[in-house]
Amino acid sequence: MCETQISIVTPFKNTESFISECLRSIVNQTHTNWELVIVDDGSDDNSFKIVSEFAAKDKRIKLYENPGSGIIDALQFAFLKSSGNYITRMDSDDIMTPNRLKVMISSLKEYGKGHLTVGQVKYFRKDGISDGYAKYEIWLNNLTAKGSNYSEIYKECVIPSPCWMVHRDDFIACDGFNPNTYPEDYDLAFRFYKYNIKCIPCNETLHLWRDYSTRTSRTHQNYAENHFLELKVNYFLELDYNASKPLVLWGAGKKGKTVARLLQTQNIPFYWICDNPKKIGKDIYDNTLQATNYLETLRNPHCIITVANKKEQKNIKKYLSDLALKSAVDYFFYC
Repeated sequence: MCETQISIVTPFKNTESFISECLRSIVNQTHTNWELVIVDDGSDDNSFKIVSEFAAKDKRIKLYENPGSGIIDALQFAFLKSSGNYITRMDSDDIMTPNRLKVMISSLKEYGKGHLTVGQVKYFRKDGISDGYAKYEIWLNNLTAKGSNYSEIYKECVIPSPCWMVHRDDFIACDGFNPNTYPEDYDLAFRFYKYNIKCIPCNETLHLWRDYSTRTSRTHQNYAENHFLELKVNYFLELDYNASKPLVLWGAGKKGKTVARLLQTQNIPFYWICDNPKKIGKDIYDNTLQATNYLETLRNPHCIITVANKKEQKNIKKYLSDLALKSAVDYFFYC
């Protein structure tokens, strides 16, 4: 095994329209010491044939069929068949910029084990990307530029699933693709966070992220919002919850109510506050909602905030700062 060899793991299913472009972007990388372990998850289009033709021309491309079913099984099998000292993931409908592998391997060799390199991303779509994806791109890239991805990990997935690289030993220490938990990319981000795998700042766009209406993240039930909230609450209770401090849930909309239910199922006590005068003083799920200034009566509180409005979030941050509460220590935004 060559010291700088990179294993690129890629699951695919029915991406015949895009997979050739993806494979060309890998074959044309300026860093050439890599293997692509690519696993077909039951395609019924021409995807497998296309990959077979590429593999016949380039021995670095190793094509397999998924012995299980689903993206997690495919990722697990791909990693099992990999041999590189460095692991990265790629999606079969996306495009690597030509210098992606070179930039990532250089950063990891400079910083050493215990680090994760993450590239900036650019969404693209034939008819233009949505406002939501545009905002997510800006938010994610701002975090990546500073290497401060974990500071807002409870908002959304802070590690782009097809644009990270880590040393094999660190990947194994984080339990790799083993947990059978969806969304698998967000779960992995939390495990990088759990094991203190530090993010390396990056100012370069290394990945072109394709959006289209039938993309798995848009259509599959495993990527529904309820899975995100359950994942967030479970990792919060494991990694950041302090039972010696009063826990406060801020917000009583749909997300707030879902989080409340999730906390209750695990018998976690909490105070519930909101700024909606129609809800203040009422009982929801046997918990009386208080006005937001109730927070000032609690000693050393820590808060889960489910208010999505950006203007209100700024006001909330200002209020919490005036109370000397710190982001990612005393309060966590869930949206």
